[in-house]
Amino acid sequence: MKDKIFGVLQRVGRSFMLPIALLPVAGLLLGVGSSFTNQTMLEAYGLTGVIYPGSVPYTILDIMNQCGSAVFNNLALLFAMGVAIGMAKKEKEVAALSGAIAYLVMNTAISAMITARGGVEAMAANSTTSMLGITTLQMGVFGGIIVGLGVAALHNRFYKIQLPQVLSFFGGTRFVPIVSTAVFLVVGIAMFYVWPIVQMGIAALGDLVIRSGYAGTWIYGILERALIPFGLHHVFYMPFWQTAVGGTAVIDGVTIQGAQNIFFAELASKSTEVFSVSATRFMAGKFPFMIMGLPGAALAMYKTAKPEKRKVAGGLLISAALTAMLTGITEPLEFTFLFVAPLMYAVHCVYAGLSYMLMHIFNVGVGMTFSGGIIDLTLFGVLQGNAKTNWIWVIIVGAVYFVVYYFTFYFMITKMDLKTPGREDEGEETKLFTRSDFKAKTGVGPDGSTPAGGVSDPVSALILKGLGGKANLSDVDCCATRLRVTVIDAGKVDDVLLKQSGASGIIHKGNGVQVIYGPQVAVIKSNLVDFIESPEADRLDSLVSPAPAAPAAEMPSAKKQDAVLAAHMSGTVIPMAEVQDEAFSNCILGDGVAVEPGEGKLYAPADAEVDNLFDTHHAIGLVTEDGVEVLLHIGINTVELKGQHFTAHVAVGQKVKKGDLLISFDMEAIKAAGYLLTTPMIVCNTEDYQSVAPVAQGEIQAGTDLLEVKG
Repeated sequence: MKDKIFGVLQRVGRSFMLPIALLPVAGLLLGVGSSFTNQTMLEAYGLTGVIYPGSVPYTILDIMNQCGSAVFNNLALLFAMGVAIGMAKKEKEVAALSGAIAYLVMNTAISAMITARGGVEAMAANSTTSMLGITTLQMGVFGGIIVGLGVAALHNRFYKIQLPQVLSFFGGTRFVPIVSTAVFLVVGIAMFYVWPIVQMGIAALGDLVIRSGYAGTWIYGILERALIPFGLHHVFYMPFWQTAVGGTAVIDGVTIQGAQNIFFAELASKSTEVFSVSATRFMAGKFPFMIMGLPGAALAMYKTAKPEKRKVAGGLLISAALTAMLTGITEPLEFTFLFVAPLMYAVHCVYAGLSYMLMHIFNVGVGMTFSGGIIDLTLFGVLQGNAKTNWIWVIIVGAVYFVVYYFTFYFMITKMDLKTPGREDEGEETKLFTRSDFKAKTGVGPDGSTPAGGVSDPVSALILKGLGGKANLSDVDCCATRLRVTVIDAGKVDDVLLKQSGASGIIHKGNGVQVIYGPQVAVIKSNLVDFIESPEADRLDSLVSPAPAAPAAEMPSAKKQDAVLAAHMSGTVIPMAEVQDEAFSNCILGDGVAVEPGEGKLYAPADAEVDNLFDTHHAIGLVTEDGVEVLLHIGINTVELKGQHFTAHVAVGQKVKKGDLLISFDMEAIKAAGYLLTTPMIVCNTEDYQSVAPVAQGEIQAGTDLLEVKG
């Protein structure tokens, strides 16, 4: 459940990026247009004789100002469409249209309810606003996000729906805007009653944030950086930037909610004399460490590089530093910290939080679109004048940060012998690391984009091609060790391609195909399902060659230590050849031995770490202290029970001792459901050993020596 929620949050965060990506263009229009139409700024720079109301330059700049404001004033609608696009699996253009329609319908329903209850005068103060000419509740981008998520769910459920013949014209994608209209008419009525309560909670939270002072700003900055590796930072900062959590202000007679909205409303106002620091406290902190702090860290990495690699490392680091300085895009440097030494990133997060706090202390009123580079600093700081923004403190603090970052990271790299770019071992490539590198190493973070000229998931592409393509699939599932697929035409299954994908064996049973991968199959299945939903699944012929790849030469492995595994349960020893499952009996997953249990308890056969615990709790993977990779699989085909009758007593990553209880299970209930309980103990890395052989037979007690593994 936790992983599922985490994955959903990642997708939601990524869906925010489309509307967020519009902000730099809108910010450029608003920044330039508002700067040169603001009377205070024109007087400060002596431009009142050139740019004045009615002049051609003023008119053009005013148009730019209003066009930029139009984007920020209608962000909720853009989020409704953008989130729907981001979360929709296919037919994204339909999702966008449905999002726009649903947003209009919801707010119109709210408007009708406001009118029915006596109009705006009867509502609480500052609880209403006008959106696209519709009087509605002050929901900000939350309203758009609610619509986007709801429409996406409806879209993914109904975009393939088939209606009765008489209504068939309205089926498929045409049904999505219809059902979205109906649903969000009801949602609009419900929101009239629900949102004021939510708004009270948001306001209370916003008040708490405001009262937190400098410490709250510091914590905000730490968390904003700390969530970047997980791809959840957009989800974190969005409420501060776009809702009352980030503050409320009245500008030119209009109530504005959200830190970024307040800043840009002040930017658009021709009467603004000083920007609100209570709003910019959630943005200004990025500038010192992005423009000057991270380049200091880059210099430290260059200075500590090996002389023979310094030229190559310098080219990479200069490019990354300039990117951070100009645009605020910091991925190459930050993910290099994460990849090489997470402690470096932890220090960076603390410094980032301190940067936010210092900008708050020094009353720096510089906002941003989405990055903290020189471009945004120039538009929203320098051009606005120091009197309005105190932007000079960005340079002062930034200069200190350059020195602090340089010496801190120089010390850490040299004292801890960190393998930063240019310090790699002989033969290793000098490179900066990216989000995808970090994800490949740790499994943490959102999925990256498809590499140019390649395929995002070549293993899934091979599997799908080997199974005959997407159109040949009826059902995809997995158990503890094998991918279980029902195909429409078994003749289209290509065993050669499936073995290329890493399968150790394929079992055909009519239209059922079992592709054996071992304990990592759950990840393989998840990746395959995601790949099937991607556009790449429709162009397999151009991505996958039918010719089998030549096997790569393997390096000789180091000799393994001998080990003895104890019986994992009490019962009767069963040779692997007699197990009533082809994959187990043929030792496709590895050699081992099985036990017919006498009691419903599975124990650890050695001191080990839990490497994998299947969601269904019918199987568990262990890695012993001697390096033996063990799979314990309770019963045959018991994955079909979907976790019923199994109780896990350990968790992934937990250290266990020989004899510790791992899983308990209801033997009678499982037998009554029609399943065999024969439980293999398999050495998955059998190829690393000279022999794997049982040392006992007949009746056996848990904890008794059962399997000898010779290195």
